[in-house]
Amino acid sequence: MSVMMDRPVESADEDRASLKSNGKTSTDGAVKETLGMLQTFRRSIRRASGGKGSKVTPKADTAGNELASPQPPPSPSLSIRSAVTSPLKNMLKKKDEPESPTQKNKALSRSNTEPNIGNFLQRGASIRRSLFGPKKEKNKQELVPLSEGSAEEKKAEKEEEEEEEEAQEEMEEMYILPEIPHTPLSVMQINKLIEMEVLEEAHLNLLALRQEFQREQEQFGDDSPMELSKKEKDLNLLYGELRNKLADIVRDSNSLPSRNKALLVHVARIIQEEEKRAEEPGGLPNSWKEAWRRAVDDGVWVKVRGVHLEKREQNVSWLAVHLGLLGKTIVEDLENVRRELKWSYPPSFNVFSTYVNSYHRVIGQHLKTLEQQATELKDLHALLDWILNRYKSERIMGSLCLQADMKDESSDPQLEDGFLKRLKEKYCCRVREDMRCSLDKLIELEYEDFWKDRKNPEKEDDVLNSDFHMDIWTKVKGSINASRQMDAQLEPDVTSACLLELIQFPKRFESEFRLHCGALRPQPLWTEYQITYINSFTALQQHMDEYRATCPVQVEEFSKEVKWLNVRLLQDLEDQFKEDVKLYLRRMMTRKWLTNEEDFDKLYDRTELLSQHCALMRPPNVQEFASRLHYHVVKEYIGQLMKSNYSCKNRKHEKAANKIRMQWNYLQDLFKNMKSTHEWLYPVGDDLCDIIGQKNTTDIKEHLQALVEGYPDFSRKHLVAVLYFRGLLRGREHQLILQRLSELKKNQVGDKSRLLFDDMQVTVNTDCLSNLPFSCLSFLLPDN
Repeated sequence: MSVMMDRPVESADEDRASLKSNGKTSTDGAVKETLGMLQTFRRSIRRASGGKGSKVTPKADTAGNELASPQPPPSPSLSIRSAVTSPLKNMLKKKDEPESPTQKNKALSRSNTEPNIGNFLQRGASIRRSLFGPKKEKNKQELVPLSEGSAEEKKAEKEEEEEEEEAQEEMEEMYILPEIPHTPLSVMQINKLIEMEVLEEAHLNLLALRQEFQREQEQFGDDSPMELSKKEKDLNLLYGELRNKLADIVRDSNSLPSRNKALLVHVARIIQEEEKRAEEPGGLPNSWKEAWRRAVDDGVWVKVRGVHLEKREQNVSWLAVHLGLLGKTIVEDLENVRRELKWSYPPSFNVFSTYVNSYHRVIGQHLKTLEQQATELKDLHALLDWILNRYKSERIMGSLCLQADMKDESSDPQLEDGFLKRLKEKYCCRVREDMRCSLDKLIELEYEDFWKDRKNPEKEDDVLNSDFHMDIWTKVKGSINASRQMDAQLEPDVTSACLLELIQFPKRFESEFRLHCGALRPQPLWTEYQITYINSFTALQQHMDEYRATCPVQVEEFSKEVKWLNVRLLQDLEDQFKEDVKLYLRRMMTRKWLTNEEDFDKLYDRTELLSQHCALMRPPNVQEFASRLHYHVVKEYIGQLMKSNYSCKNRKHEKAANKIRMQWNYLQDLFKNMKSTHEWLYPVGDDLCDIIGQKNTTDIKEHLQALVEGYPDFSRKHLVAVLYFRGLLRGREHQLILQRLSELKKNQVGDKSRLLFDDMQVTVNTDCLSNLPFSCLSFLLPDN
């Protein structure tokens, strides 16, 4: 027969109903009368005893309210039990008097002979001594509640609690079982005793009934009659009821410690005795100790489920509040176990340790439920921090009031395999999602604050700047620091999650920026926006470099994305500038240029405006950008000499050389202010002016060396174009100059990485005589 405690609810209910239906005979009136007498007797015992049934005086309810239901006596002795059961038996005996002599003589019939009352009285004291051990008198000072408010009062209260704990004694492990009655009570009587929580009386009679069953089983062997099977069923039902009653008492013991403290003594002794008799027939097959532990778990579950839990719609901090209340409940309950419950059990029960382990198991299951409900980052953070830190901290399992008994106990909740890993992964995913939402909100704020109303960007430390890079850095740093405080092993995963989302941000930002601000091009405001975001993303990339040691791959990926975004933004600025000055540069080195300053002034104004904008750009982008513009302007300005658009006749070459030198100096100053790194471009203008402005053509050969050494890609065709602009188209000196260039190129030692002239467009001279050898034409052409 399966254990009553472990059977389905429907089956247990049917069995209880069977017991009750069997008792609904003419004995009901007698039973009710006896129960009334029992209650009257109990009240008289309580008044007479004054609470001396236990070594530990039960405390009053913390709220000062008496329990509504009558409390059973701490542990009625056999003298009390005999007084209660004798009238019950006598009444039931009268009801059973019509029984025939034949029935009384049957082997399986239960004797109704009343045990000697004197023997019960003599055994009363021995039962008390065996269950509770020798009683030691202790004078305990009554505790007077102290009002809160001063440290002295709290200290005095704590000292009184410590004195109270010292006054309590642990139950003795060994005990002497009282004499088992020769004749057990009836099934209904035993069941009523169990219901009324007269546990020791019920258990002794149950043992008597069990011994009777064992004797009859030995007598009949395998040929057991039907009555023996019914008796075995009765035993199983009664044991199931007893175990269920014990489970109810144990489950409620941490909620009603004062009420159940005395009953726990009988619970412990019954469990001990049944564990000893586990191999004997007639009992329940499963371990009573294990059933006790399950009951402890049930009591812990009741406590945990009773902690207030609001809905997230009602309170945004629903989980944090619940976890705070849960921690408080755990501490209070374990403190109560340590102060009250453990003294009602023998040492072998390890009561405090059992409750601690139950809390570890129950909390582990409860956390699994909470994890399924937690979706917000703050809730996952609260849950993870509570598991990793707060549960084992001095606030809960490490509480000072529990330290004396927690020395050998674990402080970690019992989580199922993979739960913590899954929770950390969920947390990191939520960090990434939260980071994405924050970045999207930053783009929206940029639109609302600047793009929508075409507002000029702000300046900070003399550079254009947007605060979003600080907002992002603060967000990332906060997430990483929070993870580090929870768990050092979690920090790299959170850092990686933040950076993985940041890697996608530059492209998303660029797309939104072009969508909302593309129409501003080529206005100065568009240029300011471009420079602002070049600066901001550069600063953001520098912030993220702090985490290169933790997540080198992700930081490198983010750096590449920022770099390519800045390249595209800078390229837009460069393309726009080239487009703006293209027409003005094309008109250099022409007849109009020689007599008109308008085109150069416009070129200078555009370059100067860009120079002012570059002053608002952070390094190193400003140097790189200025150097690229410097190269472009030099190449295009000098390149006009190579196009043979104009030739200075009638000694206009001196005027042209002076003008080039003057304009060159203006441009050179601009690019120096822009911090261009191409210093090697500065001399080329003066070197060309030295060639163009020489009065005597014979002196030109002396100025070629500096040009060749500074610019190794300066070739014969470039020199021909320069001489054409000067007005030296042919002649003996023309050929000598070209010959000198050839000699210098053979012995060239300049830096070949400096390429300026190679890509310049050179107009081919179609004059067939210009390419003839000097020896063929020298006698025909006069000197110029």
